[in-house]
Amino acid sequence: MSVLARSVGNAFRNKVRTAAVVAVLAVAIGLALAMLVANQAVGAKVQELNASVGTVLTVNPAGSQGFEGGGEPLTAGQAATAAGVPNVTAVVGTKALRLRNATEAAAQAAAGTQAGPGGGQGGPGGQTTTPLTTTLTAAVDAGTLGARNQDSTGTTGTTGTTQPARSLPITATGTGAEVDSTGKALKLTSGTGLGDYTAESTKALLGTTLAEKNNLKVGSTFTINSKTFTVAGMFDAGTAFGNNALYVTLPTAQTLAGLPGELSTIIVTVDSMEHVDAAKTALQKALGTDKADVTQGQRNLETAVTSLDSVKNISLVAFIAALGTAGLIILLIMVMLVRERRREIGVLKAIGAPNRTIGLQFVLEALVLVALGSVVGAVIASFASGGIASALVSSSTSTTAAPTGRGGGFAGGAGGFPGGQGGPFGGASRLLTSVTASVSPEILAAGIAAVFGVAIIGALVPALLTARIRPIEVLRGE
Repeated sequence: MSVLARSVGNAFRNKVRTAAVVAVLAVAIGLALAMLVANQAVGAKVQELNASVGTVLTVNPAGSQGFEGGGEPLTAGQAATAAGVPNVTAVVGTKALRLRNATEAAAQAAAGTQAGPGGGQGGPGGQTTTPLTTTLTAAVDAGTLGARNQDSTGTTGTTGTTQPARSLPITATGTGAEVDSTGKALKLTSGTGLGDYTAESTKALLGTTLAEKNNLKVGSTFTINSKTFTVAGMFDAGTAFGNNALYVTLPTAQTLAGLPGELSTIIVTVDSMEHVDAAKTALQKALGTDKADVTQGQRNLETAVTSLDSVKNISLVAFIAALGTAGLIILLIMVMLVRERRREIGVLKAIGAPNRTIGLQFVLEALVLVALGSVVGAVIASFASGGIASALVSSSTSTTAAPTGRGGGFAGGAGGFPGGQGGPFGGASRLLTSVTASVSPEILAAGIAAVFGVAIIGALVPALLTARIRPIEVLRGE
């Protein structure tokens, strides 16, 4: 009988004990794999967060944010100045517009009611005082807060009077590149981009929620101020409110607003996180503190990212601990098996079996048990890893993932930027709580390889003990 066949047979010699050993190993291995998956998921999220926010600076007119505050509008000249700051790799100008449904605006005008704060009035972003209208219907209901924020008295509380129902405005953003207002690349779900973002175009990108509400698809048309636009593609911002928006090229938005050359915000990307502080200081000095406010989302999220790093370290320690537990279980089981089979070992050595062959038999037997435990453990990890990652992140970031900006933007308390992100980096707070643990074959393979490595080490120790057994002593004891 071959060594492999004998090892497999020995592994199932006592089926009850084998089942118990496999069950214990499966729990330890499953926990180890789940922690490894959580570690990888949190690590990927930290990298995504740093890439999306950590090296991005946002420039707003001094004293303003979004559609609120004071200050003078930014210009293309200031964007060119920002591009000349050391360590700056990219500069994207944006122009934010708010659109009203044309039918609703006409009805309000006939009734003599005001458009309210959400009606496309002027703001620090340099918006035209003439309300912009569209054939699109907002995809999000205003609700109680939206109605209060659009109160014609300008207050955000109850007024004691019944105000006419108004829908939320639709955010139209002119952008100089295929990025959103936080500098993160737009996630297109269908269609294509707008091509040259520095030239006027009649193409637009619509949020999936807005497109669905208006029964539009790629190739469909709609109007803004009687100008026809074609849907070139659709994007997913990750939230229903974020998808109640559209993007056009920067010159197109400036033309619609009647304010050529003006910008609402400037998004500046720095080459590395190490240079962010220096670039922020240089940028503020170059633009002037009385002309522009430079904000850094990385500082707002530093505590949260630190918490995620702690979660990553905890999951790594837990993986090592679970892996060590599996190794200890294997060691104890194999020591017990060696002690039980002393007579068998003595007989094998008496008939000339080398220590190498006997040791290999026990190692293979341990690997059979580990293989069974790994299969069950992988199933456990596939179901448990997502919950473990979410629990670790939720407990760690519950006090640090607060919104990074004020919600005093346009109607609905959604902040001053598309998607209801209460500030230039408000959308990043959503990233902190959206860790998804994906059980990829590569991660499982790496974890199982580590388990097998520990198993071999754990089985070699008792296997080496077989070399100390003298056949005559064993047979005499019998």
